[in-house]
Amino acid sequence: MVSPVIQAINPATEEVIGEYALFGADQVDEALDAATAAAAEARTHPPQERVTLLQNLARGLRAGRDDLARLITSEMGKPITEAEAEVEKCAACCDYYAANGPAHLADEDVKVDAPERGFVAYEPLGVVLAVMPWNFPFWQVFRFAAPALLAGNAAVLKHASNVPGCALAIQRLVEAAGGDPGLFRTLLIPGSAVRGLIADSRIAAVTLTGSTEVGRDVAAAAGAVIKKQVLELGGSDPFVVLDDADLDATAVAAARARNQNAGQSCIAAKRFIVAASIAEAFAERLAAAVADLAMGDPLERATRLGPLARGDLRESLSEQVGRSVSLGARVLTGGRTPDRRGYFFEGTVVTEVTPEMAVFSEETFGPVAAVIAASSDTEAVELANRTEFGLGASIWTSDSERGLALARRIDAGSVFVNSQVASDARFPFGGVKLSGYGRELGAVGVREFTNLKTIRTWPGSRPGA
Repeated sequence: MVSPVIQAINPATEEVIGEYALFGADQVDEALDAATAAAAEARTHPPQERVTLLQNLARGLRAGRDDLARLITSEMGKPITEAEAEVEKCAACCDYYAANGPAHLADEDVKVDAPERGFVAYEPLGVVLAVMPWNFPFWQVFRFAAPALLAGNAAVLKHASNVPGCALAIQRLVEAAGGDPGLFRTLLIPGSAVRGLIADSRIAAVTLTGSTEVGRDVAAAAGAVIKKQVLELGGSDPFVVLDDADLDATAVAAARARNQNAGQSCIAAKRFIVAASIAEAFAERLAAAVADLAMGDPLERATRLGPLARGDLRESLSEQVGRSVSLGARVLTGGRTPDRRGYFFEGTVVTEVTPEMAVFSEETFGPVAAVIAASSDTEAVELANRTEFGLGASIWTSDSERGLALARRIDAGSVFVNSQVASDARFPFGGVKLSGYGRELGAVGVREFTNLKTIRTWPGSRPGA
């Protein structure tokens, strides 16, 4: 039986900080009607007229940064400095699409023989349903919403149940920015209601960021009614360290790439594939860098490692480490649940890892780094690709051309050479294999929820028409 309320629980204290009533059928129906009407109105205006909404959203995000960041931290445990950066990233995304979106959506002429004219128009689809996760509760929403709204769509949001305050705050931001009251609606509903929403004729398309398991369900539901989907799913990103890399600098970067947001990111580095000749030295440096991360109250500015978002996530992570150790993996640092209140888990480095172990073969959603030795560049690529996922990857080397050559051989939606994987409004973002399909961000992202309409015209007196 579904509880009639959603509880927000502070992961650092395990205290209930808010209760929100689930929406009834009438409230959902009203929201869908309002979104449908808002979408019909929005499509009558060109993108240039929608820019103001995004500009106002950017200003609202920056003006409310401190309160919004505290809300993020309180509901899902992210260190406050990271939460502040997340709010700013959302504002920068709005800036990007306000400046560049209209050009991305402009009609594209196709070269044809006179007197014909032919072009491709990018027209909105209608109401987009977004099913979003808790790990970046603002960014995941804005990276879909900014381009989707600029393209002339309306949006309804089914956010993760542990961040209801964030979900409602985003709706208020859109309304304060001048959006039609129906343009962006948050629905406080259980996950079991998503399939019915997808089937509703008022929903034109769906986007999901979440697990591969949920992605399968959403894809099946949307496929059954032939609706467009964008799926950004799990990841087990390789962090490839070649034998010519700067060990000290790379180890520090590795600790950050694994432990940002307590490792709760699809594009966090998870499998550290290191040239065998330097694997032991790298692992020792990585363990030292991880041990130096300050764990504590995420509202304290010095904290670098906050709690996991929920207790069950910590249990699953601990179990994955335990299964790997039982097969011969060795814990260099961490691996334990500290004796303190909150859903904390120590920053962990595991070595002597082989592909059959859970920390290699499964997505580890928390601060656990698995170090695997590779005998050659070719084996490093083979190990990097030995996963069902294909979201991001990074390669670390003093020879950027060597890194670029390997980047072209790795199966992933994004590959970074000598930099941590990160999403950026200027570049398409998404994955391959079980990491999903479709793209967010960049020019492609603003076009994902449009109808690419071919229009061809000839003079009315065209002979033989």
